[in-house]
Formats: sequence, structure tokens, C-alpha cells
Amino acid sequence: MAGSRPTGVAGPLGIIAGGGDLPRRLVETCRTQGRAVFVLALEGEAEPATIEGVAHAWCRMGAAAKALKLLRDNGVAELVIAGGVRRPSLAAIRPDWRCAKFFAKVGYRLLGDDGLLSAIAKELEIEGFRLLGAHQLLDERASVPEGPLGRVEPRADVASDIARGIEIARALGALDVGQAVVVQQGLVLGVEAIEGTDALLRRCAELRRDGPGGVLVKIEKPGQEQRIDRPTVGPLTVRLAAEAGLQGIAVAAGSTLLLDRDEVIRAADAAGLFVVGVPVTP
Repeated sequence: MAGSRPTGVAGPLGIIAGGGDLPRRLVETCRTQGRAVFVLALEGEAEPATIEGVAHAWCRMGAAAKALKLLRDNGVAELVIAGGVRRPSLAAIRPDWRCAKFFAKVGYRLLGDDGLLSAIAKELEIEGFRLLGAHQLLDERASVPEGPLGRVEPRADVASDIARGIEIARALGALDVGQAVVVQQGLVLGVEAIEGTDALLRRCAELRRDGPGGVLVKIEKPGQEQRIDRPTVGPLTVRLAAEAGLQGIAVAAGSTLLLDRDEVIRAADAAGLFVVGVPVTP
């Protein structure tokens, strides 16, 4: 059935939903715009609140044939992949024949996260779906501009930590490892790998040094597939950064998704923590 897709009207937006708030935000955006939605919720990842009140089906990660059939049966032509997914071992995925065929083609064990997501994006396009990025669907308030978001601005002495963080994050991204790093007074307290940003912040709470707190730096990987897994921050990021004793959060301006701008600003101001968009050249 490769290449088959509905024609004419765009039809419902298909959302392959992992964890976190982003899939739900996309559902709310579509509801506001009057567009129908079909959510393909990944078992063990998507949150029950994501599928409340919308057409949906649950599917395990390795059941590719079932997933493709569900999307087609529900008239999906345009598709977005959103939300966090913990990458399991190949054995834990239990790939069906369609998933196994894909892994044989791309080499599951040889690819980093972005390499794998890029391969998935290409495969979905081969199957006839039009893949969109979450940033193409959300309004401009979901993008982090250059400069501070709230009342708190970075102190002059934190600029070197931000620069160091960008340097380390670039190196991580070039190896397709992670998007984020925590730096305090020039020391790298932690880097993001398979655990994700939230777990990185929880871990760094135990590693902080005396003196001015550190900074979380989060940027997209060089050459990253921009329709999937864009750097994202939200209220939980702010709360965990505050609990870790950080001074603030620096993210790439223009390429970072911001979930619940007003709550992020309120929480950051209340915690005395800066959130700033910084220019990062590709």
C-alpha cells in the first residue's frame, strides 16, 4: 500500500503521540481551528489525558503494520509525531514484519535518536503521508524569541556558562547523543543522553557545587530533522531547573518549542530564574 493516501480535503490530522504535554497541545490547537484529529497513542508513553474526547487508538511501538493500517483507516493524510518516547532495546520493541523490514533497511542499533527519527520520517513519506512539524501547527507564542522571556535576566557572569553549554551541546548533537547540558561555573555537571532533559535536571540536583547556580542549555542537533523532536521547554522544565538550584535556562531562539508561555514566565519569575532565547548559528 506504499504511496496510497486520501486525496482532496486534508482530513483529520494524525498525531503519533508519545509522552508529555505537546500531543495534547496539538489536539487543543486542532480543536480551536475546527480540524478533526486522530491520535495514535503509543502504549507505555502517551498519557491518558491526550486522547480524551478525540478519535484514537492505542498501539505498541513495534506494531508498524497495525499503526499504518489504523492511520489509513481513519483517513489520515497529514501526520505529526509529538511527545517524548523512551528508546527501548530491539528485543523490547518486539517488531512485527513491517517494523523488522524497516530495521533491516536502516540498521536500528547503528543509528542515534535523530538518525532513527529521520529514517522514520522518510519511511512515512514513502508510505504516502505528509509529515508536519509541531512548530508548523502551533502559533507563534510556542516559539522562543531571542532575549529573556520574563523579568529575570541572566547575570553577566553566566554568559561564559551559556557559551560553554552551547559548545558542549553542539558536540553532543554532532554525535547524535542529546540536546541539553548543565554547566555551573565552567564545570559540566551533566549531559543529556537517553534519559531525557527532565531526568538530566533531576540528576544534576545532586551534583551542584557551592556558589552561583548553573544553567541548562538546550539546542537542536546540527542537521537535525526539524519536524520531529525539536528542543522543547515547559513549566516542568522550569520547576526542575529551580529544584536543581540553577540560575536559569538558555535555549536556541527560533528553534525551540515553548509549552504554555504564560505559565513558564510566571513560574520562572516566581523562582527568580531566567529563561532566555540565545542566537545559535546552524
